[in-house]
Amino acid sequence: MPTVRIPTPLRKLTDEQSEVTVAGDDLRTVVANLNEAHPGLGERLLDDDGNLRRFVNVFVRDEDVRFLDGLDTKVGDGDVVSIVPAVAGG
Repeated sequence: MPTVRIPTPLRKLTDEQSEVTVAGDDLRTVVANLNEAHPGLGERLLDDDGNLRRFVNVFVRDEDVRFLDGLDTKVGDGDVVSIVPAVAGG
């Protein structure tokens, strides 16, 4: 199963866990299972149309999924999915 790295601002939804393991063979399924195990995470990651929110970056095997297959990006056992909120500033 893939391991999902949870950023600090979202850890209140995972009982302060920095990493969780959920089943899924693509990112869409991983996000659905993540939300089922930790209610509220899905709405923080996906917009009302079911797409990744603009200011949330997700990496699979250190590759930005926006440059792969988005939510259809395949994941496998041992893969690491990293959720990285965009940081604004200047």
